[in-house]
Amino acid sequence: MIGYYVHHHGRGHLVRAMQILVAHGGPATVLSSLDRPADAPGHVDWLTLPRDDAADRPDDPTAHGVLHWVPRHDPGLRGRMAAVAEWIGRTAPRLVVVDVSVEVTLLCRLLGVPVLVVAMPGDRTDRAHRLAHDVADALLACWPREVLDPPWPASWTAKTRFVGALSRYDSRIGTRPGPGPGRTRRGGDGPRRVVVLLGAGGRDVGDDDLAAAERATPGWDWTVLGGRDGWTADPWPLLRGADVVVTHAGQNALAEVAAARTPAVVVPQQRPHGEQVATAEALDRAGLAVVRRRWPHPATWPALLDEAAAQDGRRWRRWCPGGAPAAAAELVAELAGTPEPAGTPEPAETQEPACAPR
Repeated sequence: MIGYYVHHHGRGHLVRAMQILVAHGGPATVLSSLDRPADAPGHVDWLTLPRDDAADRPDDPTAHGVLHWVPRHDPGLRGRMAAVAEWIGRTAPRLVVVDVSVEVTLLCRLLGVPVLVVAMPGDRTDRAHRLAHDVADALLACWPREVLDPPWPASWTAKTRFVGALSRYDSRIGTRPGPGPGRTRRGGDGPRRVVVLLGAGGRDVGDDDLAAAERATPGWDWTVLGGRDGWTADPWPLLRGADVVVTHAGQNALAEVAAARTPAVVVPQQRPHGEQVATAEALDRAGLAVVRRRWPHPATWPALLDEAAAQDGRRWRRWCPGGAPAAAAELVAELAGTPEPAGTPEPAETQEPACAPR
């Protein structure tokens, strides 16, 4: 049995968890404040956790800057941690994958459970992240190191498995035609297609910004997912049929665009620790997408879309080569299935503990 903690913010953490758990195939329990999705695999149990963010005025939520979210006297936090601890005591999991929570990472490790932390781009040198990354048995990075090599301590890098972008469309990854002037998916002389992906974790782009960009590009047909055109359970046909995708720099959105091999304009949104900015800068350096640090002025959109459409979408192979779910599941199996994984310290009798057990 393994556990898999899934953060409730946005959609990417859940999508990633489902792909890894399907590839893993073994007994597992998801620990999350999210409801169980209808398409969750049958071999996965679900423990719904209380929310810990209901207080209007949380009291010292960072514990004097040492942690990220532990508000004093919060019944949701108390119930949440108690539920995780009770589940661990009852099931004795071989491993818990944490995506993402410093506090859940520490709780699991304090209860003697190995932890695989799903790493995120950006500056993770704050005290809380350093603590969680230090105690983790391993880190999982769902991006390619050759494109984004984070400036981490050597001890973190040594225990990190870089698997490339992890997409729910891994089995559909294929080639697509190279760029060409005036290429159109619809045939004839119709407008070219642009698909906009807006994140479920909040967005910096307003409806007026989108409307102005659309008015400035009369030769393009715009579809806005997560905005006026709503959500779609399977955006793959839209992504594959687009000439250009305009997207934020969240890991899940980028993985899906990269799997579709569609040229993109990437505009990072403001996220804690500069996650999306760090990712977008890496894509820009590698020449994998047209990147702008903020939403462009309407007058620049015609040239911007033309620039992106002229790119070869096959460049995305460097970001999303395929096989990431299987590679992540392999790491899970290694950590959960071997009592003493490679790199385990010497047995206790040959190693002095830092302090005696109490």
